[in-house]
Amino acid sequence: MAAENAKDDAEVGRLPTDSEDFEWQGWKFKYTKSHILHSICSSPEKCKSTPEEQCCLCLYTNCLQLSHLPEMVFPKNILTISHPSGGKIEFNTLDALKSVENGKLPIQVACSEEWKESRLAEHLEEKIKPFDWTFSTNYKGTLSEDAVVEPTEETIDMEMLKRKEKILFYNEMMLYEDELHDNGISSLTVKIRVMPSSFFILQRFFLRVDGVLVRINDTRVFHDFTKDFVIREFTNKECAVKDIKLPLTLFGDPNMLSPHMPLKSSTTEKITFRIK
Repeated sequence: MAAENAKDDAEVGRLPTDSEDFEWQGWKFKYTKSHILHSICSSPEKCKSTPEEQCCLCLYTNCLQLSHLPEMVFPKNILTISHPSGGKIEFNTLDALKSVENGKLPIQVACSEEWKESRLAEHLEEKIKPFDWTFSTNYKGTLSEDAVVEPTEETIDMEMLKRKEKILFYNEMMLYEDELHDNGISSLTVKIRVMPSSFFILQRFFLRVDGVLVRINDTRVFHDFTKDFVIREFTNKECAVKDIKLPLTLFGDPNMLSPHMPLKSSTTEKITFRIK
């Protein structure tokens, strides 16, 4: 079995990693994309004795201490934006999952008793800790230590974003996804586009608990290259499924749902970077 696990881990390690770098107006943009997190630790003794060399699975398990991880986790899917001074804004899966709450009473699904029974049967030997099994996150990205964040009245220039400009750099990636044991969907995605005049990032957490609730947490990051600051906007929308008067076939598309959902909270911040 150990030999088989080692073989599996080696095969995972050989899977290709897609990456691309782009530079514009002194800013550097980079993404990396690769395989899903493997489900078996191939070197448990090494991971236990030398934690600084632990495998990616053990790193996630030990850092997060959740009862279980999402079904699909992409640990190497990372978007990094570097300011000309060297400061960075990054979007990565591990930091996003660190915002999932342990000890929080979970949302009850429409068939909650049946769900709990199936979960308990599945993990009879496991000590289940209370945690947000919807994997909801209010993650807004990871900033380098030289970033200065302050509230602002400035807003994202939507008119600038509506202009027809050439897209110089674009990518979209999944950070994690879970089907909530066939009770809906939970996903976190991030996409970026760089135009001659600006760049725009949208990170979206989308949750649908069938028959119960819909939630969308959006983080928008915008920079006009003629300005010396970045705007970051975070919004939370959520409501009961019954309150959205749309065909059920549209409930898988957050772009269709979002305009029909009430805004629960919103914050807008200005990010600047200290010159080193």
